[in-house]
Amino acid sequence: MKMFNSSQFIPKYFLLTGLPGLEALYPWFIFPFCSIYLVALVGNSLVLAVIRKNTILHQPMYLFLAMLAFAELGVSASTLPTVLGIFLFGANEICFEACLLQMFSIHSFSIMESGVLLAMSVDRFLAIYNPLRYTAILTGPRIAGTGAALGLKSVMLMFPLPFLLKRLPFCGHNVLSHSYCLHSDLIQLPCGDTRPNSILGLCIVTSTFGLDSLLIVLSYVLILYTVLDITSGEGRQKALNTCVSHICAVLVYYVPMISVALVHRFMKHAAPTVRLLLANVYLLVPPVLNPIIYSVKTNIKTKEIHRGIVRMLSKKRDRV
Repeated sequence: MKMFNSSQFIPKYFLLTGLPGLEALYPWFIFPFCSIYLVALVGNSLVLAVIRKNTILHQPMYLFLAMLAFAELGVSASTLPTVLGIFLFGANEICFEACLLQMFSIHSFSIMESGVLLAMSVDRFLAIYNPLRYTAILTGPRIAGTGAALGLKSVMLMFPLPFLLKRLPFCGHNVLSHSYCLHSDLIQLPCGDTRPNSILGLCIVTSTFGLDSLLIVLSYVLILYTVLDITSGEGRQKALNTCVSHICAVLVYYVPMISVALVHRFMKHAAPTVRLLLANVYLLVPPVLNPIIYSVKTNIKTKEIHRGIVRMLSKKRDRV
């Protein structure tokens, strides 16, 4: 390692933390974690494949759903190597550069996921507020531009953080408190001035997750006002039914995030295992549940996804 004043160094690797105190139970965690990743990867891949192959699904709602599935695949793929490495092989070391790359990937895809959920809430508002001009407003090029903008935004916001971390000296402590690399975890380790990292990290959280959640709430306030103007009771029910899946997706994404924040803020003396389990739920559960949410036949919109997945699986079974 490169030394600085005998007490500062640039670490070659970090040590990741699984579930402290439960190491003897790791074999029991292998099946649940493998199942979670299998469902997340297969489920989101199926959603992407169904939307891609069925031209009838090349509509705004489904195209935004494809973006959500892509972002969730990215989150799952980013955390998979270290989480399964710890529980399957006891491999808890990760090199410095790989840790920075994982941090960049996790946060970038999470930011994109939040942005897509906001775009989907705007999509639902436009579909209910002005159904006749809905497809004329959300054209293919505009949707593609929105997706590109969300991807570029997430990359550009996260781009400076790895370089800001790499310039800092570390002081002998290289143990991270999660099974993967997060920015909030990494900035606890350097002994240099981390204020630029903290300020930029706070700005990113505020301008993405904070702003996105407020705008999602505002979208649903406008949706409720619009629905209340519909005279037909059946029309109100149909309009609200188209929002059920998206509301579930928003809750699945933001409730674990808020829970993690509250535990870190108000329950600092809680057992580390509790905080680690909640952190894993926050990153691992949404990619698992959202494909299920959008595949259940709750309304005519999700029926199309359900039919497409059933049709695709039936064709593959017939071929076998």
